[in-house]
Amino acid sequence: MKLKRKDKVVVLVGRDKGKTGSVARVLPASGRVVVDGVNVMKRHTKPSKAHPGGGVLELVRPLPAGKVALVCPSCKQPTRVGYKISGDNKERICRKCQGVIK
Repeated sequence: MKLKRKDKVVVLVGRDKGKTGSVARVLPASGRVVVDGVNVMKRHTKPSKAHPGGGVLELVRPLPAGKVALVCPSCKQPTRVGYKISGDNKERICRKCQGVIK
């Protein structure tokens, strides 16, 4: 998977189209990512030991990785991710400006 934790991404489709956030978790087995502040769902819960008052919880649900695009730190545009091998290092690069993504 080409996305990593703390990458800044923008949502390309759906209800949250255009929203940006940082990747909180990457789920490579299912091909999904959890983005902070995006795809927030409300869940009504009964009182339990974990939540004695019950109520409405806001949960951040995962998005398919193909529905988000990485925002390049140097050119500030949504881009695809490429790779460049220099010596023993494999670096991620921006497909638009060819800059290295840290």
